[in-house]
Amino acid sequence: MESPPAQHHWNVTPREAVALQKRLREQLILQPPPGLKVTRLAGADISTEKGNDTGYGGMVVLDAATLLPLARSVAAVPLSFPYVPGLLSFRELPVLAAVWARLTVRPDVLVFDGQGTAHPRRLGIACHGGLLFDVPSIGCAKSLLVGTPGKLADRRGATAPITHQGEVVGMAVRTRQGVSPVFVSPGHRMDLETAVEWVLKASPRYREPETTRHAHRLVNAFRRAGGEASELEEGSPG
Repeated sequence: MESPPAQHHWNVTPREAVALQKRLREQLILQPPPGLKVTRLAGADISTEKGNDTGYGGMVVLDAATLLPLARSVAAVPLSFPYVPGLLSFRELPVLAAVWARLTVRPDVLVFDGQGTAHPRRLGIACHGGLLFDVPSIGCAKSLLVGTPGKLADRRGATAPITHQGEVVGMAVRTRQGVSPVFVSPGHRMDLETAVEWVLKASPRYREPETTRHAHRLVNAFRRAGGEASELEEGSPG
């Protein structure tokens, strides 16, 4: 079996990381697999704290119909890459790769708390992670990294394209009436329309999708526990 296209060394400089992003961008597939059937939807997140060089990562797999958790996995990994805007994936993906390796229930779609193609080089963490794990992926961010959204209606489900350098790179999506939008963009093996559809399906009540909410709670609890998995392991989704 061939390795996923994003298998590479993580010991790179920021300049090398930028060059690698440009090469990986050419390998993105911005269409979902034919006949994509989503029964399991997962969220990925990491938690860090000032003065601690450890990243606490987690993923939670949800039933796509009920949005109830099916499985979860966590890992604590030393952070070796500096915080550089636009290069978040080189800091966080080594942590999430360790989580993915321990996750025995694979999702059909993986949602990242970050950017997909709405990125200066069109390769945010959702694109890079989708390539790395060879899974359809979506970026759902709380803030913009690049681009300007159009006028957005106040109702739930309203959308407005995010344009950067004359290109539509994502969509501002109102997941709840009267609440600030989230910013959705495709990662890998995904298109913008399908990404928006699944973010809305996963956000029946709150601004953020349940994928992000579950993953965020998991990694913060894991960090507060000092990296002790115990009851946070995937055998007890709770």
